[in-house]
Amino acid sequence: MFSHFEWMIAFRYLRARRQEGFISVIAWFSLLGITLGVATLIIVMAVMNGFRQELLARILGLNGHLSVYANEGQLTNYKPLVVNLKTIEGVVRVTPMIEGQVMVTANKASTGAVVRGLSPQDIIKREIIAKNIKSGSLTNLQGQDTVLIGLRMAAKLGVNVGDRVTLISPKGSVTAFGTMPRLKTYSVAATFDIGMFEYDSGFIFMPLSAAQRYFKLNDAVTNLELFTSDPDLAPELANKILLSLKGEVRVHDWQRANASFFNAIQVERNVMFLILTLIILVAAFNIISSMIMLVKDKGRDIAILRTMGATRGMIMRIFFLAGASIGTIGTLAGFALGLSFAGNIETIRQWLQGLTGTELFAAEIYFLSKLPAVVDPGEVIAVVIMGLALSLAATIYPSWRAAHTDPADALRYE
Repeated sequence: MFSHFEWMIAFRYLRARRQEGFISVIAWFSLLGITLGVATLIIVMAVMNGFRQELLARILGLNGHLSVYANEGQLTNYKPLVVNLKTIEGVVRVTPMIEGQVMVTANKASTGAVVRGLSPQDIIKREIIAKNIKSGSLTNLQGQDTVLIGLRMAAKLGVNVGDRVTLISPKGSVTAFGTMPRLKTYSVAATFDIGMFEYDSGFIFMPLSAAQRYFKLNDAVTNLELFTSDPDLAPELANKILLSLKGEVRVHDWQRANASFFNAIQVERNVMFLILTLIILVAAFNIISSMIMLVKDKGRDIAILRTMGATRGMIMRIFFLAGASIGTIGTLAGFALGLSFAGNIETIRQWLQGLTGTELFAAEIYFLSKLPAVVDPGEVIAVVIMGLALSLAATIYPSWRAAHTDPADALRYE
């Protein structure tokens, strides 16, 4: 398609010489713009994918795919309901749970927390907790006075395994002098760190029987958590449960419970893609401007080539190769740079953090304690194709203009 002569002339035009050095500099800046645009787009999309995937894994690892609540109050006679739910196709595990809000105090420090009461066996089955115990042991989580707390909460309260914390609930006993808050002291059996700030700093786990006693629920629970074989089928399974139980309970699936959160991530992801695509588009316009300047500068050469027998198609292919080389090299360089950066982004973050002495991507703001990146091959291919397409499209007009240069006009003032 392209002859050796056309390749030779195209690359010769891109090499800087003293007279047209400025044009070559613009071409190099165009290449750099394409490289940075493609690399940044790949990196940002990888981080957004990783952010969503890590959050999803932690949310689904710590919470059930479905939650079943009573229409009013608590689930009192829940054991037959557990047996009934286990028979529904797609339900893997049913976990009775108690959930309530308290204030935790220790060493003159205090913080709000969500208490979850689960049987010790159910806590062990949650791998995201069992595999991330930092101190102590889950075997110590027994009896009526032990709790499991997050590592960040432990640091905030200044406690370690074996120390005692006080839980304060506003729903206390009613006396002649008003409602007295409920206070009880517990021993810290273990601490966990799952890597998500919201859970590591605000959740407390205790045995189910201890939670029933603390919240005075007798043999009742606040809800049942269901784990399914496929989390994406949770909405369909919720409808199936409502039909089988004839509306006796309320069912919430994880997608509805976290809809606003994941919708916000999706919107941010789409906006970032649009903005970074514009960067590549701007770099493509730079290719157009540099190629037009090259055509203007090489008007005499074009006229000489035409008088020596070069066709318009040959001239067009020469300048098309020159412009396409900038876009192709820039896109491939951006592809390599983007993959390298995305694969080592946490190492780079730690290095920059040590170099600047500041905390980058604080867990309090970004929820996760590590910066994740998951490269989607389909998205990377789409970005590379888009970069190549924009670069090639940017060379068409300057090439056409070069091919239609009149040799007589070009040589008139030489």
